Amino acid sequence: MNTPFSPPPLPLSVIVVSADSGPGLRDCVRRVLACSTPLELLLIDNASTDGMPEAAARAQEHEPRFRLIQNHANLGFGTAVNRAAREARGELLLVLNPDCLLDQASLDRLLAVFAREHQVGLLGAVVCDTQGVPDPASYRRDPLLRRALASLFGGKGERVEVGGAVPDHLVEAEAVSGALMLLPRQLFERLGGFDEGYFLHCEDLDLCRRVRDAGWRVLLAGDVRVPHGKGGSSRHRPVFVSRHKHRGMWRWFRKFDPAARRPLVAATVWLGIWLHFLVQIPGQLLRRARNADR
Repeated sequence: MNTPFSPPPLPLSVIVVSADSGPGLRDCVRRVLACSTPLELLLIDNASTDGMPEAAARAQEHEPRFRLIQNHANLGFGTAVNRAAREARGELLLVLNPDCLLDQASLDRLLAVFAREHQVGLLGAVVCDTQGVPDPASYRRDPLLRRALASLFGGKGERVEVGGAVPDHLVEAEAVSGALMLLPRQLFERLGGFDEGYFLHCEDLDLCRRVRDAGWRVLLAGDVRVPHGKGGSSRHRPVFVSRHKHRGMWRWFRKFDPAARRPLVAATVWLGIWLHFLVQIPGQLLRRARNADR
């Protein structure tokens, strides 16, 4: 009896989630597919209305390594990655933001870390703005309450930000940026993927923490610098994005911070998070209006 044919696994599956991400999405897709590494690119779209995912698909209609997966609604970042990961064939998963521009040299350096280092559970890179300035989120600590307070009020002790220049070599980290994350698919599946209780923001911090709690290493490839454009969704829907960011902060606190076990402290943190969200709304609406006038 003939058995169904199963294609062999690939070394790498690149997963890009789009949600009205803008024209930079096409550049992201083009740059990934320009790499000679055997890979597949899964573009999973959260019900965009800007037409960019379809434009990318038309541009790559003869590219067998490319596949567009379309969701009926915006399911959130982590949920979309999890859905794409279930269809991925790569031994490694590269979760890449739609405004990140990857090149072959950077990809080679990232893959080389997995070839030579022991017990690597998750690897990040230094993501930079258009002027080449590193994003501090590339290299940070768990946002424990005591660290967050030190960051906010300038107190003594550790802060969420590591501080100083971002390393230019391979280092261990507590957390790296979710704009670029490379990890073994088997480990991702064993951990249950991203926590779908987050919608947008902080799910990367959550995954880094669970990787470490499972006994694996989180590393930052400091010599890999990837341009990152800080997406269109944040500019067009700042209040929506901010609400989910604050919601994610609250979820991470309840899951991982020992201070959450103290009811009075937890109530104060909840109040502080949502007051911070409310205070930011006028400025966000003003910036959106200015962007619309440009």
